Amino acid sequence: MKTIIVTGASSGFGEAIVHKFVSHGYGVVAIARRSEKLHELQRKYPDQVLPLAVDLTDKGAVELALTEVPPLFSNIVALINNAGMSLGFGPSQRNELSDWEDMVNINILALLHITKKVLKEFVERNSGHIINISSVAAYYPYMGSNVYGATKSFVSNFSLNLKTDLEGTDIKVTNIAPGLSKTEFALVRFKGNKDQAESIYEDKTYLNAENIAASVYWAFSQPENVNINVIEIMPTGQSFALGFAPKSKRILDELN
Repeated sequence: MKTIIVTGASSGFGEAIVHKFVSHGYGVVAIARRSEKLHELQRKYPDQVLPLAVDLTDKGAVELALTEVPPLFSNIVALINNAGMSLGFGPSQRNELSDWEDMVNINILALLHITKKVLKEFVERNSGHIINISSVAAYYPYMGSNVYGATKSFVSNFSLNLKTDLEGTDIKVTNIAPGLSKTEFALVRFKGNKDQAESIYEDKTYLNAENIAASVYWAFSQPENVNINVIEIMPTGQSFALGFAPKSKRILDELN
């Protein structure tokens, strides 16, 4: 069975990506920290989903988990690096250093660890597809983005450089940069404050997880001679300036 690895698979983009690929007959190695959510996916798709409850920042645990993947799920044809987060919403001078470190660990280091592990196998057989989920924050700054935007800039640039390093091979690399999307992302950013999380979406059009899953599958399903380098997706009502400034100020006032 052809199998996809999806990180951050327990909710949001990741969960929608799992559903999308399973619906097309693929197996999925679903990786996240929340085991109960992963086992819900396995109960729904008992023959197609392998749940791996792993902290992606634990390099050793990730390596061990992937080494022990059973034969049914061992034909890995794509890695979708979806796991990521933003913590805090304010100017750099007010942010917690620990939040910055957590974002760097999951958005950059964890992505590098699992990519390095899977890439070795892809290179050996000269096939495979790495799809990284970045953000439009990598390209367009907005108040409160700071380190989150910087980590996503890393993801975007790493994707392009990785594709360059793989010149002459049949391995594909795609970077997908979503705009404003409604998932658990904002709730994590505001550390469980539902009112602040919901305020981000007031009077806004936004993307949903299924929109991103569809784009991921489209990029993956292109002919063998086609590599989609970058997909930048915004909701119809979002501009390049993101339009958060007045709302950002109000949220900052509430946080203070």
